[in-house]
Amino acid sequence: MDCPSEEHLIRMKLEGFPGVEGLEFDIENRKLVVYHQGPHQPIEASIRDLNLGGRHISTAPAGATRAGEESQQRRLLWAVLIINFSFFLIELVTGWVSRSMGLVADSLDMLADSLVYGMSLLAVGGTLNKKKQIAKIAGVFQMALAIMGFAEVLRRFLSQEALPNFSTMMGVSALALIANAICLYLLQKSRGREEAHMKASMIFTSNDVIINLGVILAGFLVHVLQSNKPDLIIGTIVFVLVVQGAMRILKLSK
Repeated sequence: MDCPSEEHLIRMKLEGFPGVEGLEFDIENRKLVVYHQGPHQPIEASIRDLNLGGRHISTAPAGATRAGEESQQRRLLWAVLIINFSFFLIELVTGWVSRSMGLVADSLDMLADSLVYGMSLLAVGGTLNKKKQIAKIAGVFQMALAIMGFAEVLRRFLSQEALPNFSTMMGVSALALIANAICLYLLQKSRGREEAHMKASMIFTSNDVIINLGVILAGFLVHVLQSNKPDLIIGTIVFVLVVQGAMRILKLSK
């Protein structure tokens, strides 16, 4: 287990599984703690079906799960979801108005994160079938938007288009960078340095920071080179990442 997609794959597999009461992920050390009642063998077999190389380490008695802590995490995920979805709308509108495919692509990456957070929150207390239906809808929607984005990038590569507004690119991406930095701060503050349950979300947000810096750099190159190619290149790169995320989400729905 070494990436957020694998964490969500395991969550979709085990949430609603008979006897499972809680999951605690340690992405960095590739460990998963399952709080459960009854024998561990069925849970272990279910994880092994995912072909992620998992193996049983140990079983030990555990205390009751902390409802207050789970409630705090739920509120945190809502906050991060709202921030990501707000910037999805902001970047989508400003990207289209400013003719920047980099901003449009980054908006879809924000949407992808929102879908990942929203899937778990919307499906809380629901059946496994409901979770899979939500994952399928989210994955198809994300894939469709990414394909339309690729088509628009190709059209702009083959035609003469006005240059993107580099100042809007850089300004909006800088705001998105600040928003992602706030998300990182909230995630780190919530869990602390010694706990790893929310590290997958932190990895998602850290990747977003890198993408924001890429769009800012592309805006600078658009201005210096007087060409829209840097914007189209960064847009293509981000669309590829969005498609990969959509494929992982669709995998959860099977």
